[in-house]
Amino acid sequence: MTKTENNNRSGSRGTKFIKDVGVYAIGNIGSKLITFLMVPLYTYFVHDTSDFGYYDLCLTVCFLLLPFVTLQLRDGAFRFLLDCDDTTKRQRIVTFVSRSMFTTLSLAILVAIVLAFTTQIHYLGYATGLLIAMSLQEVYSQVFRGLGNNRAFAVTGILSALGIGVFSILFVALLGWGIKGIFLANIVARILALLLVECRVRLITRNTKWKLSSLHVGHDIIRYTLPLLPGSLCWWLTGSSDRLFISHFLGLDVNGIYAVAIRFTSIISTLAIIFYQAWQETAILQYHSPDRDRFFSKMFNSYIFVLAGILIGYAFLLKANYNWLVAPEYRDSLNYIYPMGVSAVIFALAAFFDMGYQCAKDTPRTLPSIVLAAAINVALNFALIKPLGVYGVITTQLVTYLVLFLYRWHDMRRYFVLRIDRRCIVPVALMLLWAIPFYTSPNWLVDIAFMFIALGVIIWASGKELRDQLLSKFIKTHDSI
Repeated sequence: MTKTENNNRSGSRGTKFIKDVGVYAIGNIGSKLITFLMVPLYTYFVHDTSDFGYYDLCLTVCFLLLPFVTLQLRDGAFRFLLDCDDTTKRQRIVTFVSRSMFTTLSLAILVAIVLAFTTQIHYLGYATGLLIAMSLQEVYSQVFRGLGNNRAFAVTGILSALGIGVFSILFVALLGWGIKGIFLANIVARILALLLVECRVRLITRNTKWKLSSLHVGHDIIRYTLPLLPGSLCWWLTGSSDRLFISHFLGLDVNGIYAVAIRFTSIISTLAIIFYQAWQETAILQYHSPDRDRFFSKMFNSYIFVLAGILIGYAFLLKANYNWLVAPEYRDSLNYIYPMGVSAVIFALAAFFDMGYQCAKDTPRTLPSIVLAAAINVALNFALIKPLGVYGVITTQLVTYLVLFLYRWHDMRRYFVLRIDRRCIVPVALMLLWAIPFYTSPNWLVDIAFMFIALGVIIWASGKELRDQLLSKFIKTHDSI
């Protein structure tokens, strides 16, 4: 293959990737933007930080149970539907997913009923409803993706986000239902969004054939997803168990403040998820291409520059506006934003390497790195949270994700080889050094100046090719508007 053919192939893949990024951005940014906008509402109408801390704790437990209730079918359904071009086989996959969801959700409701009669857990019914709503949306939105309807996936995210916003205003601000209102807003919005989209596209009902045998394909899917279950538990220990440590050692009120910081930092994580979803589809389809290593390396190098720019721009803009975004009781959360943003960037880079396991359908190999990361996370949380408080948890995150990144960097050589551009040292150095002005600059004008300096250096160091690509995509987007 000639250099020109390579460039043409790379350009077409890049164009598809940018298009996918746009679709997934619409589907994801809406939900996180609403989450971002709801933070002022929640902090002003839920005055007790311990109440918000308890809600965040319930949400954390839901994230723990979600992979087990769904059997990680969100990953299995998407992976097996993506490269399936046989109508009957697609129907077998979707039918297996529907049967499995009906069974596991029925069991979850049964367990909740037993717990209601034997224990006293606050908001158990609301938490169970949220778990069911999250499970249905997570799995079936991925079924939409796997069946090739990315628009349905995006619209589900948009409607869910809008619903959470509208119902939160109604239940929390107008009716004053507090934490119950937050639960109800999330439950009703998620289920209603999924129902509205399905009524329009009818992908699930058309492809679910209850009389169709799905045993064989179900065996293949479960063999793919089962190794992901212990991994999901380790992911939870790595990324979400910090709320349990904070609640236990520091109190629910501190967890409420930390939860606000998490919600602001989640904007960075959401942008990384958008890239991940678009990259997931592109990487799987291009895994066997002859210039795979070159293409993957180019994507990874560009990713480093983009993440650095997002972190610095977002963190300094957020700092300049923080006093009017949150109620006074929650403003200490600003101190945690920057290091948590750095940890989110490191995790996003580590997640890039996850594509090797998925492309090769070699999911069992994900376990060693995740188990190692979880063990380090738990050990360091126990060791650091008492002497350092919340900063002990944040330090634990940074170390854990760095270890995960280094492990997977080495392990990925069996699937693809990345070559790092030396210019990448510039954005990495700026991410670390710019923590100093974040904590020391005296006013918002200085913050904005530091932000523009860093972004200017990152754009200059990124090179002409990346600058031209981003500029051309921006111009095309602007012209289409």
